[in-house]
Amino acid sequence: MALEKEQKKLLDKGEMLPVMEEFYTIQGEGRHTGKPAYFVRIGGCDVGCHWCDVKESWDAKIHPYCKVSDIINRARQADTDLVVITGGEPAMYDLSKLCDELRSIGKTISIETSGCYPLKGAVNWYTFSPKKFKEPIKEAYEKANELKVVIFHKSDFKWAIDHATKVNIDCLLYIQPEWSKKDQLMNEIVTFVKRNKGWKISLQTHKYMNIP
Repeated sequence: MALEKEQKKLLDKGEMLPVMEEFYTIQGEGRHTGKPAYFVRIGGCDVGCHWCDVKESWDAKIHPYCKVSDIINRARQADTDLVVITGGEPAMYDLSKLCDELRSIGKTISIETSGCYPLKGAVNWYTFSPKKFKEPIKEAYEKANELKVVIFHKSDFKWAIDHATKVNIDCLLYIQPEWSKKDQLMNEIVTFVKRNKGWKISLQTHKYMNIP
């Protein structure tokens, strides 16, 4: 019990985080597609997308609590400037210390978030991927460097356009097929991008390459 209290205290201070996994790979989505990146996948998510491909990340309690200093030491060894913080929903936690220390070792920080929580921590790139299951907050639209909308159903196209009207003027717009629907929806996605100026297609290229 005492250990749990101590872990919670360190978690609240951002000195520990529940980490599902860390790995060095190629970023497969969005603006940084094709770049080598060190991924830190934080456990815990209350958004609950039924098509999520990492549902094992949802329950933070089943993942080890890692000291930020240990995460930094592992990230330091990856031969890349880019670190991607993802989840789960990483913005549920105070990421200030993690971000500060990553910057101190020369890393560029990208976060992938549903935009449902205020971000605690300074990042270089904010990927905003809103979900229908939990409403994003205003801050997400203001901070977003890229809007990435996952298309699972035909109604998601209109939903994407609605969100594009709310983001800041410099935000990049990406539309991405949900993996299990890619063949079924690809023609419509191509048509959408051709007819709607400013949108680009994001594909989960890491899955095509069969890498993490």
